[in-house]
Order: sequence, then structure tokens, then C-alpha cells
Amino acid sequence: MTNILHIKKSVIIFNIVFFLFFSQLSTAIDTITQFQSLDYGNTLVSKDGTFELGFFRPGSSINHYVGIWFKNIPNRRIVWVANRDNPIKDNNSNSTMLIINKEGNLVLLANNNQTLVWSTNITTQSLSTTSSHVAQLLDNGNFVIQDKNNFLWQGFDFPCDTLLPEMKLGWDLKTGLNRRLTSWRNWDDPSSGDLTWDMVLSSNPEIVLKKESVEFYRSGPWNGVGFSGSPELSANPIIEQKFVNNSNEVYYTYSLVSKSKVSIIYLNQTSGLRERVIWIPEDKDWKTFASVPRDECDAYNLCGSYGNCIPSKSPMCECLDGFEPKLKENWDRYNWTQGCVRKIHPALFKCRVNDGFKKISRLKLPETKHTWVDARMKIEDCKRKCLEDCSCTAYSNLDVNGDGSGCCIWFGDLIGLKQVSSINPDLYVRMDASTSDSKGEVSSENKKSHTLAIAIAIPLVIVLLLVIIVFYIFTRKRKQRDEDKDENQQDFELPLFNLSTMIEATDNFSDDNKLGEGGFGPVYKGKLVSNKREIAVKRLSRNSKQGTKEFQNEVILCSKLQHRNLVKVLGCCIQGKEIMLIYEYMPNKSLDSFLFDPTQKKLLDWSKRFNIICGITRGLLYLHQDSRLRVIHRDLKPSNILLDNDMNPKISDFGLAKICGDDQIEGNTNRVVGTYGYMAPEYVIDGLFSVKSDVFSFGILLLEIVSGKKNKGLIYTSSNHSLVGHAWRLWKEGNSKELIDDCLDNSYILSEALRCIQVGLLCLQRHPNNRPNMTSVLAMLTNEIAVTQPKEPNFLIGGVSNEGQPNVKNSISFSINEVTISSLDVR
Repeated sequence: MTNILHIKKSVIIFNIVFFLFFSQLSTAIDTITQFQSLDYGNTLVSKDGTFELGFFRPGSSINHYVGIWFKNIPNRRIVWVANRDNPIKDNNSNSTMLIINKEGNLVLLANNNQTLVWSTNITTQSLSTTSSHVAQLLDNGNFVIQDKNNFLWQGFDFPCDTLLPEMKLGWDLKTGLNRRLTSWRNWDDPSSGDLTWDMVLSSNPEIVLKKESVEFYRSGPWNGVGFSGSPELSANPIIEQKFVNNSNEVYYTYSLVSKSKVSIIYLNQTSGLRERVIWIPEDKDWKTFASVPRDECDAYNLCGSYGNCIPSKSPMCECLDGFEPKLKENWDRYNWTQGCVRKIHPALFKCRVNDGFKKISRLKLPETKHTWVDARMKIEDCKRKCLEDCSCTAYSNLDVNGDGSGCCIWFGDLIGLKQVSSINPDLYVRMDASTSDSKGEVSSENKKSHTLAIAIAIPLVIVLLLVIIVFYIFTRKRKQRDEDKDENQQDFELPLFNLSTMIEATDNFSDDNKLGEGGFGPVYKGKLVSNKREIAVKRLSRNSKQGTKEFQNEVILCSKLQHRNLVKVLGCCIQGKEIMLIYEYMPNKSLDSFLFDPTQKKLLDWSKRFNIICGITRGLLYLHQDSRLRVIHRDLKPSNILLDNDMNPKISDFGLAKICGDDQIEGNTNRVVGTYGYMAPEYVIDGLFSVKSDVFSFGILLLEIVSGKKNKGLIYTSSNHSLVGHAWRLWKEGNSKELIDDCLDNSYILSEALRCIQVGLLCLQRHPNNRPNMTSVLAMLTNEIAVTQPKEPNFLIGGVSNEGQPNVKNSISFSINEVTISSLDVR
């Protein structure tokens, strides 16, 4: 009887323990133990509810993955993927589970536990210790395996395309682990792409962006506050940064100042940019806070050795003081790769202990692969250290905090220099003994000679100034008359070509080389005899007064605008009555020659079309926001989009463009110019133009690229709809897929194509304020974010009524490697 009571008590105790154990297990929704698994369809949620882990399928892919995302943010953004390079096929998904095996490893199994898809590969010493292994999703998004609060493995050591707060980017020097970001292959495929962002080890490390194995952007070294070439990552009210460089680890990380903010860094595989984005709850959208590369000066070693890239100047590259272009003829052609050399011949440049140093401020410091550092050395000792070694070419502080501290010394050529707005350590470049030293004083052995030279020079300068003033007063009126007589002779800040060179290049402007002709005059194909480079020569018609004004406008703009998606102008020719503009030649001519040709359009597959759309978007964004001048193009259309050898788009024809002030976003005019069918309604009717006028034109262009059809000249339904009206009707009926060009078959990505149509309709809204700006357009096209539902656009049926509309005169439209001008004069 006693034994029976003991047995009953044991059973009761066991049941209580069993119940308590599993009741606790059932509430532990952020963990996996050896007593449970995560099956397909179930998820883990971090304790604070920020992150969620589970199975997902990206975009239109049929493959499944285990990933982590923000739980309470719509439009799921995946921040980490376990099996990114080994997907679960669709037919295996329902029999898939994530468990901790008997060796204590977290494993992903498919086919009813028959196939190992992914594993953490932890090595353990005994089975007795593995029973306590627990996999947990932490509040910071880190997925870990721990044993008695010791991390045995963590997902933060294996980042994908996203750097979360508290995640490290860099090296564990003891284990050789390199934590780096690698982009997704595309939006439907999280497997490793060809874009990487990682830490390059040296005595003064930097973070670099690479396409495949080619470096195309570097951050510059850490300056105590941020990276010298990345002012957008410097201290701000949203994030706190940290950089660690010791014998154990070299890494960069950041944390959020406020837990209410959400901000991440990720690699955008479509744009090729590294972007920092912030979640805006009010807009329910991600906003791009900063991205790199920002401009052409961020390109790796654009200006060559001792060349400084200045984004606000044209040309962008200039040699440091005391240096000159190595190959002057290449430098004049904007080919700066050979860099600069000292003005003093190397044979005359002798290494001396009294050499001077030229101080240069606000620079992105040179590449640090060949450097030496000492964090405790003072700047005076750093200078002496440099002078002792003839191979030392420059030195600087390591840290800008306080009065500066530490020492970094460069050996060999200085490359990758760029002028930046942020505060960086001053760079002291080694110069000949006669040049200013690091304190800005004259070297001691030359003080007397310099003083004597100054004493002689001052009177001469005074006399020279008097002569200049008299000459200026005497010639002012004459110069003004000359300018009024021939305003074509103004300085356009572009390289000048001789007329004889143009005659020779175009075979005396032979008709065989004529590419086309418009209101301004003909355009010819040519080849420069000097370097065999193919060019396109726009020759202004002598009888075109209107063309002269547009030509001057385009020359001024082209001398100040530099972007990979704008057509590149090589120079101009102004000699006698001849006025010409010389472009790079585009063998693929313009977009309309492909898009509207039944045969040629088949060469534009979806990837090329989407690349063209994104390129035009980036070009317009540069014109509207990022260039030194705020520019409204006013004539955006397929014939003004030129295509290079790789089918990359280049916006051309700035003859009709308008330059606005930094704070000006709109204007009005009594002379409406542009091409009918692409102009915004407020511009056609009231002469009001703005950046939103270009957005409207872009919306038309976007629908034409997706559909392969023109907006005007064709009727799409029995209701006489234009392309815009046809697109709107299909959108309302939920049949937008029918708008996609038939020649694409099923090779396109449906979600991208439909998103393009939706964005196009948003750009065509009746009121300019309802149209997105190009920043939002780029974000909507390249990110899987919520896109606003469009309302009924303008210019639907039969275009615009003729009543009260502008009178169209001399409308000219053609397509070559050129520009197009159409004129509409308001009554």
C-alpha cells in the first residue's frame, strides 16, 4: 500500500513538472530548444516584438528561405537570411523544419528530415553540454545559439545585405572571420550578389564597396568622428557610431540614439549603392537618409595620383599645388587616370631634412594601403618621422577631436583625394624645401630671398594694378559692344576645338556623315584624327536666331553638369560665324529608334528597359536636386534619351532647359517650348513649369518604355484613348498586365513592370502637388515599398481641347545622336 502511495505521488510530481516545463516552453516564442522545432508556417518573435524569424518566399520566387524581418513594419523587409545560397524548393517547403540536433547545432531540414539544407556548424566537445543549447531571437535582431548565456554562434557574424544596429562590419583577427555585407542577386533572389561592402585591413583601415572584385568606392580612414570620405555617416541625432581597431578586432558598428527610431544600412543591388534608410511611421515608408557613391568624385581614383576631385567644379579634377598633369593632352580631354607629377623634375627633387609641407584641409584622405600609424605620436613628431624617410610623401593626424592626435604617414603616390565639406585631419604633402612648411611658414634657408622678392614685387604689383584699372576703363565700352555684336564668343568653360579639326573629322560636313537635321541645324558624325574618337557635331544653323539662344543655354549647362546618365559634351567650336557643340558619339542612337521599331524593340529585354528607367530617374534626380544648378529639362522624351554601347541611358538636349535658384522649384514663361504629348497640362495651358513638369514627362516616358507604344499618334480603344487613357482604363479594370509590351513574352518581372505602370500613373496626376518628386520615384522603383494608389491622370481622351490652347508653330521632331527642339508660342 505504501509503495502504491509513493508511486502515485511520483506520478503527480512528474505531471506537475511536465506541465510546468511545457507551459513555459509554449510561451517561449523567441527560442528553440532540443525539445521543440520551428516548423514551416510558424515564427519566432523577439521578446520586445521588434523582430520576427520564420520561413518566407521573396517576390515572385518559388523558393523558400529562413529569414528575419521587422515584425511591425508593413511591406516586409528581410534583414537576414540563413540559407540564402541554398534555397528550399517549393515542393519541399511544407516538410521543412528548423531544429537543434543532438550535436547542438541549429539545422534546417527538408523532405521529412531527409535533406540537410543549412547548419550552424558548431563544434562541441561532448553531448552532455549540447542538451542545454538554446537558439534565441534577440531584441536587436541577432539570432544566437547560447549555452548558459554564452554565445556559441550568432547570426550577426554572418550578415547578408543589411547592417543592423549593434552588428559589426569588419574582422575578428583571432579567428579570421570577416563580417561583410553582400547584396542580394535581385529582389526575388537573396543569394549572394556581386556587390560587397567590407573592411580592408591595413595600418589605417577603410571600408570599400566592390563590384565583383573591382573596388569602386572607399570610405576613407576613420578620423575619430566618422570616415573621412563619408560625411553622411558622421555624428547625427539618429545614430551613434563606433570604430574599433586593436589586436583582436577591427570593425565598424552603430547604435540608435532613440529606440523609437528604425534605421538600417543595406546594399541596393539594383542601383549599386550602399544606402542608409530610416522608417517613417507617418508615411509608412522607408526614406533614404544617405547613399554612396554620392557623385562622380566618389569613383575610385578618378583623378589619379596627386589629383584632387572637386565635385562643385568643372572639370572636376585638378592637380595639387606644386603638381601638374602627367599627360596634358589627356587631361584636357577629361582623361585624368594618369594623374599628376611634381612640377620639379624628379631628378631635381632631392630629399632633405628641411623639406617643406603643403597643408591641405577638408580632404578625403588618400588611400591607406601603404601607411604607417602611431596613435600616441604628436603631430610635430609625426612631421620629423616623415622627414627621416625619403619615401614618405605626406602625413596627418589620426583623430580630429580636440586639437588632433595620433600620426598617419603615407608612402608612395597619394591617390583617391576628394574635396569634402566635413572636418578631417589636415593633410601635409611633402614639397621641395622652397615650399611652405606644415605651419604655413617659409623654410628657414629661403626666408631672406623670399623677403627680398616680396619687397621688389609690391611696387610692381601696385603699378600693374593701376595699368589694369586704366585699361579696364578704356576698353569696357568697346568690350561691351563686341559682346553685343557677337555674343557667341563668350567663355563657355568648355574645351575649344578648331574649325579645321571639325572639317577634317566630318569630311567637310559630308552629307554621308549627316545624322539628322532640326530647327537648330544639322548634326554630323565625325572622328577626331588625333585619337580616332568618334564624335557627334551639332552645327548651329546660321539662319536660326532661336537656335543661337538655345545653343548658348546648352553650352553653359553642359559645362557645369556632370553625371553618368547625362550625355557628355567634349567641347565646342566657335570660330567666325561657325558655332558647334561636340558630343560623345552614341552608336545606339536614341531610345525611340529601339522602342518604336517592331524589330529593334526585341533587343530591349526587360532588364535593359528597367535599367534604362532607373538611369533616367537618377539623371533627373541629379538635375532637380543634386547638381550645382537646379535644372528643369522641359523636353524629356525618347528621342532625347541616348544609349551608349551598353544600352545605358544618357539624357540629352538641354537647349530648352531652365536653370532655377537653389530655393526655386517653379517658374512661368510666355514662351512655351517642348514637344506636344509630353508636356504637363499646367505648362501647356498657363506656361507654368516646375520640376513636376519633368515628372509628368517622365510618367509618359515610363509608360512608353513598358508598353513599347507611343503616347500620341495611335488610338488604343474605340473611345479614342491615348496611351495614358489606355493605361488608366486597364489599371481601373485590374488588367494592367495587358499594357506590357507583347515582345517581352513572359521574360519580364511582373511585379516590377506593374510597379513601373503604377509609378507612371502617379507621375501623371492632374495637380503638380500630387505627383511624386524624383527622389520618391527612385525609392518606389528600386525598393519594395508601398506605392500610393493613383487617381485619374490628365490628357486621357483625344489629348487636350484646341479651345484656349497654345498655337503650335514649326513643331520639329527627329531622332539621332543629337537634340530635338519643338516650339509652342502662347497667344
